[in-house]
Amino acid sequence: MSNSNHVGTLAMDQPELARDGGAPVRTDPLPTVMDASGRRFGDEEVKAAERVLRSGMLSATWGTEVPALEQEFAALLGAGHAVACSSGTAALHLAVAAVDPEPGDEIITTPISDMGTVFPILMQNAVPVFADVDPITGNLDPTAVAAAITPRTKAVMAVHLFGKPAPIVELRELCDQHGITLIEDCAQAYLAPVGDTLTGRIGHIGCFSLQQTKHISAGDGGLVVTDDAALARRMRLFADKGWPRATNERNYLFLALNYRMTELVGAVTRAQLSRLAGVVADRRTAAARATAGIGELPGITAPPDTGDHVYWQYPLILDPEIAGDLHEWATALTAEGIPANGGYLTSPLYGAPALRERITYGDSHFPLQDVGYPVGLCPNAEELINHRLLVLPWNENYTSGDVDDIVTAIRKVHTALTKVAG
Repeated sequence: MSNSNHVGTLAMDQPELARDGGAPVRTDPLPTVMDASGRRFGDEEVKAAERVLRSGMLSATWGTEVPALEQEFAALLGAGHAVACSSGTAALHLAVAAVDPEPGDEIITTPISDMGTVFPILMQNAVPVFADVDPITGNLDPTAVAAAITPRTKAVMAVHLFGKPAPIVELRELCDQHGITLIEDCAQAYLAPVGDTLTGRIGHIGCFSLQQTKHISAGDGGLVVTDDAALARRMRLFADKGWPRATNERNYLFLALNYRMTELVGAVTRAQLSRLAGVVADRRTAAARATAGIGELPGITAPPDTGDHVYWQYPLILDPEIAGDLHEWATALTAEGIPANGGYLTSPLYGAPALRERITYGDSHFPLQDVGYPVGLCPNAEELINHRLLVLPWNENYTSGDVDDIVTAIRKVHTALTKVAG
């Protein structure tokens, strides 16, 4: 139960913020993906794990759960092939390895994501090239991507940030024009519709994560989909040290790693798949209620949604000229009992030491020895991170009362911090 008084709070001209000693909107924690309150695990997952343990076979190399998961996930998305692996980062590494860049080839991607999007590029000795983003969605801007293409461009890796599909149809057309591969990072965007299909199905390869915070989870794990049999074969081999087990030979065809998924992860994920549609629907319902409650507030832009957003998290865009300081907002909302993250990242991905200081293989700086990532490289991304992007965790287990508390807190902070009459 929360201690909010919605009518009283909304009626106050100048509510005293909790950070300043006032009563917080909420004292009980919201449901969170960090414990059972915000995850949908039940008897089916328990039975799945027990089934595997009692079988005595925990390895997918000889097991049945992971192959079944691959078939079920491919069928769910209407894909020709699905390959399971050990994490979302591994899924992206499989995709880059399937593209098979030459050392120094370039892969264009976004500066707003998890570093798991970028490190697989470096691990295959390719160079990440960062294109700027849309100032409202944070997704790749096709115009910026087009300007970044060079003769060395091997692929584009697009991220569907926070659950909002990137302009993936336009990006596919652009990639086809230049004969390059399009990889979709769908870790935050399960079942997001794109026209008459879904994220992961427009690009040549779609990558998904089963990490703790994602729409469905097995702790860690990854899935990759494609319609290209050759890409699928290379990804399957790359996940198993290049070992062609189907031919019953102990041989290793190319440099590769062990990214195999375990039977326990596969079994739990199969149970989670049955919950996925409901998880997405409930996140969308909660988000629609929140957006309706704050949509008219000046200086705040709610997530744009044309029926396609699946809300891994709930991002707000602040206009600092009206709404005030981003980090002051994050502090104030968190004090009200509504966790908020100002900026999402400390810096654009290219500002991380690994890239900006080129900390890669020993002291070689390879493959970044001739590459620089200066401040100002992607102005929209930097503006979002430094001044405009406020991210709230989102959850399928939020009740209407939970969402109303979130709305009340946003309105309360808006009244206190905005620079114009709210």
